Amino acid sequence: MAVEKFGLHIIVVGAGLAGISAAVSCALAGHSVTVLEAAKELAEVGAGLQVTPNGSRLLKAWDLPQTMWDQAAEPTQLTVHRYSGAVLARAIDFNKNIRRKYGVPFVDLHRVDLQQALYERARQLGVKFHLNERVQNVDSSVPSVTTISGHEYHADLIVGADGLWSRTRECFLGTADAPKPTGDLAYRIVLSLDQIKEPALQDWVSHPEVHFWIGPRSHAVGYSLKAGNMYNLVLLVPDDLPAGVSKQPGNIEEMKLLFEGWDPVLTQLLGYVDKVDKWKLMHREELPSWINQANNFVLIGDSCHPMLPYLAQGANSSMEDGAALGTILKSVTNKEQLPGALHMFEKLRKLRSEAIAKETFKQRNDFHMQDGPDQEIRDRIFTSQLGKELTGSFPSRWTCPVVQPWIYGYDAIAEAEKSAQRQGAIQN
Repeated sequence: MAVEKFGLHIIVVGAGLAGISAAVSCALAGHSVTVLEAAKELAEVGAGLQVTPNGSRLLKAWDLPQTMWDQAAEPTQLTVHRYSGAVLARAIDFNKNIRRKYGVPFVDLHRVDLQQALYERARQLGVKFHLNERVQNVDSSVPSVTTISGHEYHADLIVGADGLWSRTRECFLGTADAPKPTGDLAYRIVLSLDQIKEPALQDWVSHPEVHFWIGPRSHAVGYSLKAGNMYNLVLLVPDDLPAGVSKQPGNIEEMKLLFEGWDPVLTQLLGYVDKVDKWKLMHREELPSWINQANNFVLIGDSCHPMLPYLAQGANSSMEDGAALGTILKSVTNKEQLPGALHMFEKLRKLRSEAIAKETFKQRNDFHMQDGPDQEIRDRIFTSQLGKELTGSFPSRWTCPVVQPWIYGYDAIAEAEKSAQRQGAIQN
């Protein structure tokens, strides 16, 4: 349980991964936490997530239920294919090498399993959840949060963690602020093992690996979930959704046509799809600061640094935010120390998060090259290192010896503790 000491009263807006991670971390730091969530229930919806070591390290530290780990799939290989199916890069013993390098696993989880595990842990720690509470306004002079239902919640600190379409960001800025299209959209697909009739493909799902297929202006990624009983496919393609439409049901035949002539393994998997949704991929401009002038309102996660899904760091980085915030607030013994704590948090998190967000755009460029001279140079870099230990910059950041260590090797809790120790007791 949370340590008995002076505690702030913290309101977290949003029960997604950023919000519940912040709730768990702040409760472990000894503070009283209330989470406001617009949804009527934490529904059994969503698709797969790739939890890289910088994220799984936090889940271990938070002592999440074993049931979540039992549902994980730990990939033994990571392969990058040209869209025809030809292998460009392959990391064998991926699971063993990741554990050896970083001390924790790379796991693929269904979002529901992760969210429910965090929710259970938060409730164990005394976090209060109020569902069906959509935020109308944040008043930082009090500070307080008013919801559309007319309820008013008072706190010492308000944490805006309500995602890409954040209402708290609009309150923070004092103006409407819609996300901007990136020019890409995602088809998100989850197949159960029962849906996949071909024995060889069932075996593919049962023995977890990660596969990328990269092609002109598009790529696909597939990996197992639910301990090898489910397969997650994400197809990243040029955006053709109307302006103002962020999600709509996809046409299966139209989707298949986009991948005509690609690897037969991929197209066969697409043949089992019976429904699919299209999601417009959005981004936001960097904010000058994530903290308001009164130092009692902070944004975290997708509300301030949304990421393209090309490195799977949206969820992992959001969990890092929650972990760092709670760890730094562990040192706070009175409200007067909040300004110092929040600015320490922002200094620790902002540059890293924005650097990763930029890296996702670079990965898109390397995975979406049109056939031609640049693509041929890229493929030569790939194939020249097939079967060898990678050196230098590499077109797939998932195994790149330059990029992977600074993303996967990061420990948000340890870095926050070091930051707090360097400054000693947080100054008033």
